[in-house]
Amino acid sequence: MGCSLCPRGCLVDRKAGQIGYCGMTEEIYAARAALHMWEEPCLSGEEGSGTVFFSGCTLQCVFCQNGAIADGSVGKAVSIERLAEIFLELQEKGANNINLVTPTHYANQIKKALEKSKKEGLRIPIVYNTSGYETVEAIRGLEEYVDIYLPDFKYISKDLSLRYSNAVDYFERASAALEEMVRQKKEILYDRRGRMKQGVIVRHLLLPGCLEDAKAVIRYLYQTYGNGIVISILNQYTPLPKTANIPELNRKVTVKEYDELVDYAIALGVENGLIQEGDTAEESFIPQFDFEGI
Repeated sequence: MGCSLCPRGCLVDRKAGQIGYCGMTEEIYAARAALHMWEEPCLSGEEGSGTVFFSGCTLQCVFCQNGAIADGSVGKAVSIERLAEIFLELQEKGANNINLVTPTHYANQIKKALEKSKKEGLRIPIVYNTSGYETVEAIRGLEEYVDIYLPDFKYISKDLSLRYSNAVDYFERASAALEEMVRQKKEILYDRRGRMKQGVIVRHLLLPGCLEDAKAVIRYLYQTYGNGIVISILNQYTPLPKTANIPELNRKVTVKEYDELVDYAIALGVENGLIQEGDTAEESFIPQFDFEGI
């Protein structure tokens, strides 16, 4: 049976070595596994988030900040057994959590690795760090494995989601997946240090020229879930060489644009929110995919 893990439903036989829309076969490829200090404070803290960056992506946004691995061209093969070891090694290094970045197309293998590592002593929370472009069925299958959902919520506009992510159904899919995530983790829990143990953090990366759609995203999230989720508003969009031919994306977000979005969220009543301060649109937020920890 062909692959239907993500909404693309490309139905290729990845087990037989065919390549899906995600750019990958069923063999796990990853590019980095290390303590990451630049996630939300309740995830990274001072110790770091144990972040595993997987190769390939089901969405393939034209502006992807992790484009070096999203297209599947960079990565090292990892067995399920080795992935389980990586989780335990990150815990041993003091990670606050295991942070699975772009995991959708490897969900089945990741679950097997988690089962193995938990039998061997893995006890820290599991973070599912996703583009938000998910099927409800896939998210439902993660309920017993994931403690914290960390989805993006990129667009309301069908025009933007088609133009930048070739996914005209992005809002439909992301909103349905988020509903399931919140059903599973409707209570937000922190430990005594303020590190999240359970909950949903929804990220929105403000894109240049997309302020009105960003407001629509924040409005939808707040009107639907109130302060039952954490809304993380990001200003770290970084124009990369591949956006040079997309004029509206070939610049950073202005301070005025970001401040207006934050003020809008506050005016709506958002209290359970996170913002970024200063000039974060720097390459320091884009890690080196040098196979560290793989």
